[in-house]
Amino acid sequence: MSQTIGKTRLAYARPWHLLDISASPLPLGRLASRIALALMGKHKPIYDPSTDCGDYVVATNCSNIRVTGKKMQQKLYYSHTTRPGSLKSISMERMMDKWGGAEVLRRAVRGMLPKNRLRDVRLARLKIFEGPAHPHKHNILKYPNQMVHSIIDIPEVKSRIAPPTIAEAAPEVRP
Repeated sequence: MSQTIGKTRLAYARPWHLLDISASPLPLGRLASRIALALMGKHKPIYDPSTDCGDYVVATNCSNIRVTGKKMQQKLYYSHTTRPGSLKSISMERMMDKWGGAEVLRRAVRGMLPKNRLRDVRLARLKIFEGPAHPHKHNILKYPNQMVHSIIDIPEVKSRIAPPTIAEAAPEVRP
């Protein structure tokens, strides 16, 4: 935690990140791991595994998910109702047809989050949509004339949360 008064409020802020799946060249697993890191808040200086300090993530165009190899036909998802003989399996291809790419991405991210009491809370901050339209446009941070991907990349924010330099921290010596 920050020992300086006033710097923790910005660190606990929850910005919204927009992720366009069709524009990203990354396959499903690499996208899911990056989404999981943002949901956990591991990119923040105040990260603690037992504290929920992650951000919101809005993923659009999930119908265009990329996978490598023959995973679309060969990867199986299992479900069980705890009754004898109730094990069911469904392929990724069939799941994409039945429930869409959003469910495939949700299950991938869920598997990469820590298995504790915060997993469902963190997963609730993931908003997934099949197409480019979503109702969270007013929540996404927009930075005019700047190409930034996170609130930490803004120069004003970076200067506020940066630790003091040695010259600033040392008292001035006068002869």
